Amino acid sequence: MRTEHKQRLSQLRHWRVRKKVAGSAERPRMSVKFTGRHIHVQFIDDSVGRTVAAVSTTAKTAPAGVKGANVASAAIVGKAAAEAAKAKGVETVVFDRGSAKYHGKVKALADAAREAGLKF
Repeated sequence: MRTEHKQRLSQLRHWRVRKKVAGSAERPRMSVKFTGRHIHVQFIDDSVGRTVAAVSTTAKTAPAGVKGANVASAAIVGKAAAEAAKAKGVETVVFDRGSAKYHGKVKALADAAREAGLKF
């Protein structure tokens, strides 16, 4: 029962963020998802519902040096995500933190992406 309640609250927080954040062809949405072990980042054009670029720690082309879903790994993934987006011609994005607070891992990932050249 408690797990269902926590999942429901998480879903409500995510919907609250998504109400205000939408990606376009010029400014795709940078969606960030953290699980217990992995980090997933997608750049999504919501006008056509298409993923422009994606980086994940589960992919075969995962960034080197990633061990788990911690702050250090988040910084590495953030830099790799920015490089993947720039390779596809994306310079500016809208940041979608999902149901997570802008704190810790999420902040580290965003700061690393900014340092690698993404604007949001």
